[in-house]
Amino acid sequence: MSAMTRRKEILKIISRQNTPTSATSLAKHFGVSRQSIVGDIALLRAEGHEITATAHGYSVPKLPDENQYIGKIVCNHIPDDTIAELYSIVDLGAVILNVIIEHELYGELTGVLNMATRRDIDLFMSEIRAGEMKLLSELTNGIHIHTIACRDKSHFEQIRDALEADGYLFQN
Repeated sequence: MSAMTRRKEILKIISRQNTPTSATSLAKHFGVSRQSIVGDIALLRAEGHEITATAHGYSVPKLPDENQYIGKIVCNHIPDDTIAELYSIVDLGAVILNVIIEHELYGELTGVLNMATRRDIDLFMSEIRAGEMKLLSELTNGIHIHTIACRDKSHFEQIRDALEADGYLFQN
């Protein structure tokens, strides 16, 4: 199989999956090295394909349901409050699409989350603890933005109000 054909197949595979596909599993599938897959993904991105890399692998972002409302909420809290903040959002039925910070050197940095359940949050937090990693919000003294997908604008306002009541919203 040519490299160009492999890249087309990679794009098909990651576009059809509902969860990220690891470079290792793609490498096994195609009988090439993991580094070849990483290079293929880079070339696909250079061609203009939107491919998201997460700790669990690659995916092609799904377009939000046209009936969903997508909004951004600016939060500010200590790292110990992260789980409670995230639980508050998913418990109200929203999906946390990402976290964004404004870094003084790099500008805007975005971390893809796609969290819809407490289990998603628990897995994320256990990976942070296991790898002794820091949250993006720790780089900005707790200030961060979440992009969330929810039913409609009133649902978004309900989530925002809950976060405000819990003291997680940024107050200037």
